Amino acid sequence: MKISNNWLKDYIKTDLKTEKIGEYLTDIGLEVEGIEKYESVKGSLEGIVVGKVLTCEQHPNADKLKKTTVDVGNGKVLNIVCGAPNVAAGQIVPVAVVGTTIYKGGEKLVMQKAKIRGEYSEGMICAEDELGLSDDHGGIMILDESYKIGDDFAKYFELTTDQVYEIGLTPNRTDAMSHYGVARDLNAYLSTNQLHSEFEKAVLKPLIIEGTTDFQLEVEDSELCPRYLGAVIENVQVADSPDWLKNRLKAIGLNPINNIVDITNFILHGFGQPLHAFDGDQIKGRKVKVGTVKEGTKFTTLDGVERTLNGAEIMIKDGENNPMCIAGVFGGENSGVSENTKTIFLESAYFNPVAVRKGAKFHGLNTDASFRFERGVDPNGVRTAITHAISLIEELSGGKLAGQLLEYYPKKIEDHYVILRFSKVEQILGTKIHIEKIKEILKSLEISVLNEIQNGLELSVPAYRADVTREIDVIEEILRIYGYNKIDAPQKISFTPVKLSLDDQDALENSWARTLQSCGFNEVMNNSLTSVKDETHAVKLLNPLSGDLAFMRTSLLEGLLENADYNIKRKNADIKFFEFGKIYHKIAGKYQERKQLAMLVSGRNVAENWLQPKSATDFYHLKSYVKVLFDKLKLTIDEKSLEDSRFSDALEWVSDGRVVARLGKVAPELLKDADLDQDCFYAEIEVENCQKLRSTENLKFVDIPKFNKIRRDLALLIDKNVSYSDLYKAARKNPSKYLGNINLFDVYEGKNLPEGKKSYAMSFELLNAEKTLEEKDIAEVMNSLIKTFQKEFSAELRG
Repeated sequence: MKISNNWLKDYIKTDLKTEKIGEYLTDIGLEVEGIEKYESVKGSLEGIVVGKVLTCEQHPNADKLKKTTVDVGNGKVLNIVCGAPNVAAGQIVPVAVVGTTIYKGGEKLVMQKAKIRGEYSEGMICAEDELGLSDDHGGIMILDESYKIGDDFAKYFELTTDQVYEIGLTPNRTDAMSHYGVARDLNAYLSTNQLHSEFEKAVLKPLIIEGTTDFQLEVEDSELCPRYLGAVIENVQVADSPDWLKNRLKAIGLNPINNIVDITNFILHGFGQPLHAFDGDQIKGRKVKVGTVKEGTKFTTLDGVERTLNGAEIMIKDGENNPMCIAGVFGGENSGVSENTKTIFLESAYFNPVAVRKGAKFHGLNTDASFRFERGVDPNGVRTAITHAISLIEELSGGKLAGQLLEYYPKKIEDHYVILRFSKVEQILGTKIHIEKIKEILKSLEISVLNEIQNGLELSVPAYRADVTREIDVIEEILRIYGYNKIDAPQKISFTPVKLSLDDQDALENSWARTLQSCGFNEVMNNSLTSVKDETHAVKLLNPLSGDLAFMRTSLLEGLLENADYNIKRKNADIKFFEFGKIYHKIAGKYQERKQLAMLVSGRNVAENWLQPKSATDFYHLKSYVKVLFDKLKLTIDEKSLEDSRFSDALEWVSDGRVVARLGKVAPELLKDADLDQDCFYAEIEVENCQKLRSTENLKFVDIPKFNKIRRDLALLIDKNVSYSDLYKAARKNPSKYLGNINLFDVYEGKNLPEGKKSYAMSFELLNAEKTLEEKDIAEVMNSLIKTFQKEFSAELRG
């Protein structure tokens, strides 16, 4: 937020220098991030003098240049080469002498003595745009006889210079979102610290009513609009604003528009109360209504964008229920003030902050007005602000107030009632502040003491302090004005360390994270707020930050794909990412929240080298990483094929009837949406299910077997619809205590095989830890396996 020092001094008088004011503002929580210089004319015309052209001749070496001599006073005559077509002898002109800095179109140019086409030039005769006085470059400025030769050109203009504070305002400080609010806060600090300041509290401006008006006001819902004021001002002349008003707005980065609009902006940034001026002659039925409109209604705003209303926005309507403005957010295209406006309906109101915020976020609008209404303006400053605006409009446009102010305020918005305990102040601050000092600080903050009670005070906090509603808030206010720097920091800090047990979920996650990091993975953290295509089971926020962040995420996949796209576009195409995070669903009216570990791999599995120039990762690489994580859980896993729109091919791992993992190749549609053109493989692990099912037994050391493992291979001819997992499950049911690892090491389909058949080559490891296996024991196990495969899958042995 920008605060003009000149503007600030309209409300508070102090002898402090700008830098000191900035220091004190920072001390009371209004952090000054920087101070910039503002000049109504860049450079303030420094170095520009009034001169007289004595002679003007054609340049001997250039058709479009003139060679002049110019008297700049004190007996100095300068040789100046000029390219302006309207330069002539006898003219009085502004001259930039050598060493002067001018700013043309924001470009800095320092005048130097130079040779132009063989002739020396000792300055420049200036045009208006070169001095920053206008955009006109039709020729040099020609002055009248009232300008004295040798004078500083700046003395003939009312130039403005200013210092502008850039304040990093926190969202809770609604009271300080204006020059008046900052001045009020600064005065509280200065007055309680015996520093000179004069602050005049804003009061109602007297109004002179001329004539009557037939305009009417109707508010449909007091919850949406607790207070509304309207004024009808007739016979206005819409024109440019005076320079003082333009400079006030320009200093804080606003472009002046016309006197009416500029006044509403001046009041908004001056007092923090947004106003809106309607063209009164465009209001049908001479009636202003505040309420809502039907969902789906089309409405074109001032920026020319047609918007579809959701039916929940607060709308300002005319007598025929035509929408004119999204209240507190943005005006309509056809109801604003134009150069032809003669009658104004001026609005000053207090709208429901939540309703304004929802409307602004739904339409993706963030205006100076909505910024303040969303956080809560001063409900008791609505009338003060409009009287100041009316007074200025009458002064600058010639308009006259017609009839009494139209007001709706059925129930007064009360101040906040808070009980403050002195013992609590001392406990929180760690130091004792004298009771009279506390009262002095409260008074400076316009917090009234209703009653003194035992060890405390009953307080009334002004309604404009929307952030001060509790005892702890008041204590913070006292500390803010008393001074953070006056509180000594404790010399010792104590805390109780918490040790995580080895079998809790955090320990499991930490173990997995370390394992994945050792495998070359990088951990990422994505926002849990996102947008979704399918809203069926998505959890929507009641008050979203924006349309793009309106839902809780239903999957971690989309975030990881965005991470992959970001990296790939920056020449980091080998992706190994993992993320721990929660996902959210709403199913049958109930909210669900689950924690997952998500993994995404893409690109090469190992870095390119002379031995392995190409090593594209695939599904089996991903599966191997997941298997490493599950090895220590001691779970019995069943593999099942999975139908999921996120995958083109996928598996689901189930243990004890609970899904513990899903993994597969990401569907092409999702890759296209993420702007990815390389295959990605994704796995998600249900952390909470794994935590509940995993073995909590301590790991035990097992000796390396003294006897060798025996390996036997089988080549099986089976139907194409038989999967490896079917064969694996059947083999695992074998009762032999010698059967260990089972592996698929070759798959063949194609030539020399019968139609509809494929070949699987499987290996089986057998081990007897007590003695060497005899051939008959091996044959018994293998024959049992062959019979099982033949019986259940009609498998045939291949030679």
